[in-house]
Amino acid sequence: MADVQQRTVLVVLFDGVQSLDVSGPMEVFAGASRAAGVSYGLRTASLDGGPVRATGGLTLVPDGGLADAPVPHTLLVPGGQGTRGSHPELTGWLRAHAPLAERLVSVCTGALLLAEAGLLDGHRVTTHWNYCERLARDHPAVHVDPEPIFVRDGRLATSAGVTAGIDLALALVEEDHGRELALTIARHLLVFLRRPGNQAQFSTQLSARTARREPLREVQLWIDRNPAADLAVDTLAARARLSPRHFARAFRAETGTTPGRYVEHVRLEHARRLLEDTADGIEQVARASGYGTPEAMRRAFVKTLAAAPAEYRRRFRTPAPYPDGTRRPASEPYERTRT
Repeated sequence: MADVQQRTVLVVLFDGVQSLDVSGPMEVFAGASRAAGVSYGLRTASLDGGPVRATGGLTLVPDGGLADAPVPHTLLVPGGQGTRGSHPELTGWLRAHAPLAERLVSVCTGALLLAEAGLLDGHRVTTHWNYCERLARDHPAVHVDPEPIFVRDGRLATSAGVTAGIDLALALVEEDHGRELALTIARHLLVFLRRPGNQAQFSTQLSARTARREPLREVQLWIDRNPAADLAVDTLAARARLSPRHFARAFRAETGTTPGRYVEHVRLEHARRLLEDTADGIEQVARASGYGTPEAMRRAFVKTLAAAPAEYRRRFRTPAPYPDGTRRPASEPYERTRT
């Protein structure tokens, strides 16, 4: 078993790997080592120790072969086109060696390799939204959650596509060495400290299909632009010049979600942006987002993000600069100047 204090990280490479799934988390761990001198020993390995071709056309040269790699504290399996199909030799290695690592991590479709190796059975996991249905279908013993950007289940951590691997790596550094170090790395990488793991993989406007018919498209756009308006089904149906029953059926058929669920997501997303980017009070944000009362907004945040609005703002607010233009630490309170 690896020395927990050393926290070595082994990244598995293979032909068709997504290069950003590799470089994103590695930059986070390397940044921690540079910033605080903590001992993240980074190593990459392929099956035979030879170079691999990444999906973006890059050639990645590993440090060695998997057979010679020491047992790491954290074993990271990235995704990419190379995870499709069957990989008996690679999954055989994972089946034998992954249980020895203190922490098992996948990025994007790396979860498909772990599932093929039987390492996800009985666990709650996620992967890229486009492969969640396949993962659930091919591996019914795996509990697939398509919504979060990453999921932690004991020693197992799985994440959605590409940049979600950075979010997960930052969360792991915060777990290992504290919030301040993770925040320092996030600033260097020009990202938030990290998005909450249960944040949706993409926005409401991207996750819902655009309606085909013009009246329904106009209603979608009106909801997006007017989250504080009366968005009851009867009101929306009147705007579309349809009966409420016909409108609800048509909206769900063309967008893949109900009008009520779409409105909920739009309002939550609007409130999140206001909390991140303005100094408006909680009550003002609640009204502007269509919740009516702070308590209604609080219930929506706790249900979806597992954090109250004030806590969400504390963690993910974009820092305003000092008057001289220099960067203000994200952990320091501030009041934005209204324009």
